[in-house]
Amino acid sequence: MSELHTFLFDGLPVRGMIVRLDSAWQEILSRRAANTQTGPYATPVAELLGEMTAAATLMQANIKFKGSLILQIFGDGPVKVAVAEAQPDLSLRATASVVGEVPPGVGLADLVNVGNKGRCAITLDPKERLPGQQPYQGVVPLFGDRGERLGKLSDVLQHYMLQSEQLDTTLVLAADQRVAAGLLIQRLPMAGEGNLSGSDAARDEDEIGRNEDYNRIATLASSLTRNELLSLDIETILRRLFWEERLLRFAPRDGMLGPRFACTCSRDRVASMIRSLGRDEAEDILAEQGRIEVGCDFCGQQYRFDSVDTAQIFAGRDGQVPGSSVVQ
Repeated sequence: MSELHTFLFDGLPVRGMIVRLDSAWQEILSRRAANTQTGPYATPVAELLGEMTAAATLMQANIKFKGSLILQIFGDGPVKVAVAEAQPDLSLRATASVVGEVPPGVGLADLVNVGNKGRCAITLDPKERLPGQQPYQGVVPLFGDRGERLGKLSDVLQHYMLQSEQLDTTLVLAADQRVAAGLLIQRLPMAGEGNLSGSDAARDEDEIGRNEDYNRIATLASSLTRNELLSLDIETILRRLFWEERLLRFAPRDGMLGPRFACTCSRDRVASMIRSLGRDEAEDILAEQGRIEVGCDFCGQQYRFDSVDTAQIFAGRDGQVPGSSVVQ
């Protein structure tokens, strides 16, 4: 069972979240493995994508955004793009595009940042956009302040959070073929009437890296090993790390209210994509292949449109797209 737990440190400006993706992550991997064109992910790719999926879950739950949070990495190594998407209800999907062989045991830099040109993008796409409203996107490189290549996804995201929110953040991420998991610890912004006038803004920035309570808890969190995060249950992890701290626990999100795999693809969306190609290009594909076939990279679903289906797409722009039911 996949689950997300949220907690506060009583009396301290620190909050935390921990996520463990079992069934949700295994569903993502099994669908990829069932794809006869691609086959399963190589182990290093699966581990990176699992860390991204756990991180996207934590960030979505942390900001409580009414829309999709999309974490993407664009690379210049064998992984050209990797995507993890989390919805407000914690439904998840993830995929990666891989070109060529992936050597065993390689890390982030060799997967996506060979020439130090890799980028990480976080996009917030509102569920109900206002007229003219565009998704918000923040992009950061996969190197640090001195141009050094970052070796872990957690380092990239911590750097992003510090730049975008001016808040200290500690992330511990891990994934294998069975579990994807993550722990997030974050210093809370200063509270009080002074925030209404903005007078506490400078004081809050002065706290970056200096808050003793946060630093102590971050040190404890950073001691969590990859093996512990993947093998221990959440209760054991929290007890081992923070047994001297007073935690205020919120109800966990699990089952149908917790993290789970779900894909938002549909026949109507694919039809809209075909419509955007234009009639001429669609007819060229039909003439060459006899049908238009589109597969979803996230869930593996195959959508097929014959000449009748395609004609109806361009004939009925304002109606439902008719045609045969989804296959496979």
